[in-house]
Order: sequence, then structure tokens, then C-alpha cells
Amino acid sequence: MSALPDELWRMIVEIGTTTSAAAASTSTSTSSGEALSTILSYKDLCCLSITCRRLHRISNEDSFWCHLLSSDFTSSSSSSSSSVAANNMKTLYKIRYERDKEKKRLVHRRAVLRIESTISEHVRRIEEIKDKCIEESERIKKTKNELMNLHMVRQASVALNVWQPEVIRGRQEHLVGQCNVAVDSRVNALEMELRLCKQQIVGFERAIKVERRRLDSANEQLASLQYHPLQDHDIKNRQIQSHGIRSKKRRK
Repeated sequence: MSALPDELWRMIVEIGTTTSAAAASTSTSTSSGEALSTILSYKDLCCLSITCRRLHRISNEDSFWCHLLSSDFTSSSSSSSSSVAANNMKTLYKIRYERDKEKKRLVHRRAVLRIESTISEHVRRIEEIKDKCIEESERIKKTKNELMNLHMVRQASVALNVWQPEVIRGRQEHLVGQCNVAVDSRVNALEMELRLCKQQIVGFERAIKVERRRLDSANEQLASLQYHPLQDHDIKNRQIQSHGIRSKKRRK
């Protein structure tokens, strides 16, 4: 490695950081806003700079970072031309990288908030439909109680036509006298209302299933957006370590 001159190492790094001929030919057919691909990325150049002092000095030259700046950020050269005198190209690349990283973080945060609002909306709809189901169930109970009372009135009116003791006959007459509506028409109306309530509950249960499927889909999207392999690995390791500490304390 020490036998190679700086010019040769500089040429090797320049070949890696400049856009390849294939990438340049394909980029002419694409839109001008797309970034050109390079053989060496900024990560490779940073890793190369920590190998030795010689490559550290060569990899920090502005020409290489200028190529990376123009390939990774298309509008960087024109927008950052005023600050070139105050900063080197590596510093400019770092500034643009942090700015682009913050933009991506904000876009990701907006997507997460959008899905979270969708999840809360599905939860609200499910709770609202459940409340409607409870109302329909209470209405069914009231309708059944009224139907039971009307059947008792109908039985009492039929029983008045046969001989019964005076005490029982007086109770039945009192029961029939309290009913001010036509029993048959009211029974038919209540039976119709009971059927409609049951149909409403069936429709509400179907709507709840649909909302739950949408809620599960939104939760999966949120989990995929919030998934981070390193963070999840650290959380699992902490849980395992805490579980091991608890088991050791119990053994003691």
C-alpha cells in the first residue's frame, strides 16, 4: 500500500466517487431531477478515511465530496455555491445530509400521524356502532316486555268468555281495562319492530367486522412504519436481561 503514490490512490478514489459511464448513459434517458449513482457512497468514503492517515488526507479532498454532493443532492451545487468559500465540500455534504435526513424524518412522522388518526377514527366508529347495538338491544328488551304484557291482556280477554271465580275474573277485567289500544294491531306493530331491531343489530355487527378489519390493516401499516430492527433488538435484549435478573433474585 505504501508503494503506491498519492496520485494513484487519488485516481482510484476518483473512479469510485465519480459516476460510472453506464450510470451516466442511463441517466440521460431519465429525468434531470434524479440523482446519479456512484460506485463509492459517502459511507464507503468515510470508512476509507479511517483506515490510515494517508487515505484520510486523500478522502477529505473537496473534489471527491463535490462529486458525491452533486450525485446525491441534485440541486446542492447551485444552492450551496455561496457557502463554498466558508466551508469545505465534506462539511457541505454533512449539512445537506442532515437537512435531507430531517425532511425524511418529518415525512415519516406525518405518515405515522396520518395512520394514527385513521386508527383513532376506526376505534371511534367501532365504539359508536357498539353504542347503537346497545340501544337496539335495550329497545328489543322493552319491545319483548310490552309484547309479553299484550299477550297477557289477550289471554285475559279470552278468559273472560269462560266461567271463572270472581277474584280471578276481577283481576282479568282490570288488566283488560288498563289496555287502551287494540291488542292485535299493537302486537303486529311490536313484532315488526322486533324484527327490524334484530336486522339492525345484524347490520351493526357486520359494520363492526368491517371496521375491525380496517383497524387491523391500519395497525399493520403503523407497525411496519415504526419498525426499527436495532431498536427492537435492544428492547428484546433489555427484556431478556431484566427477566434474567428477576430469576436470579428469586433463586437467591
